[in-house]
Amino acid sequence: MMLLNAAAHFDPQDYVGFTFFTGYMAMMAATVFFLFERGRVADQWKSSLLVSGLITGIAAVHYYYMRDYWMEAGESPVVLRYIDWTLTVPLMCVEFYLITKKAGAKMGLLWKLIAASVAMLVLGYVGEAVYAGEQYATQQWVYGALSGLAYFYILWLVWKGDVAQLAASAGPSVATAVRHLRNFVLVGWAIYPIGYIMGTYGGLFGMDFGHDASALNLFYNIADAINKIGFGLVIYSLAISDNK
Repeated sequence: MMLLNAAAHFDPQDYVGFTFFTGYMAMMAATVFFLFERGRVADQWKSSLLVSGLITGIAAVHYYYMRDYWMEAGESPVVLRYIDWTLTVPLMCVEFYLITKKAGAKMGLLWKLIAASVAMLVLGYVGEAVYAGEQYATQQWVYGALSGLAYFYILWLVWKGDVAQLAASAGPSVATAVRHLRNFVLVGWAIYPIGYIMGTYGGLFGMDFGHDASALNLFYNIADAINKIGFGLVIYSLAISDNK
């Protein structure tokens, strides 16, 4: 019924709505792929592919509901975005731990990654949703800056810190996978703080994007598909190459 309701409100000229539909289908297809392919890889990579499937599966469920909401109201609730990210981004960080585990990664590294990712998202949510409105512009920037610090800490861990050091000693296939994944963190994840800036009053270089729901949702939908599916494909490539 919900699917028929969404289709009834779909405007062929609504390019943002198209990305909600496409994002949902792409995430669902990726989930099926990762879970089915899990049976083909060595035991040490099964958990990594399972996590990849969970990431895209969680995202697919959220896109199902965000798609319908967009069709009805022409907007996407901020809270749904952050529920999705609060579940999927820490799982993406877990991937770094899982693929460096055989090189000696400890639980301490896992908790560092999870704590930093949760802090990044909670602080971002407070700044974007709790302090929404022009009168809270200062608070938005403060919470955005704090969220950014957590992001840069994750970036440091995967480029120069524990993850980078472990990957260097884990063999060429793991090192290559970590190099690709950290590029996602550097380039792909950077889209989210840029989107946060676009959504704050004053915006980017003094430009106010705060009421442009179409631009922000288009921005986020494309980023989510590339980052989440791309992350999983890198893990899959590592697992398959390790079988040869």
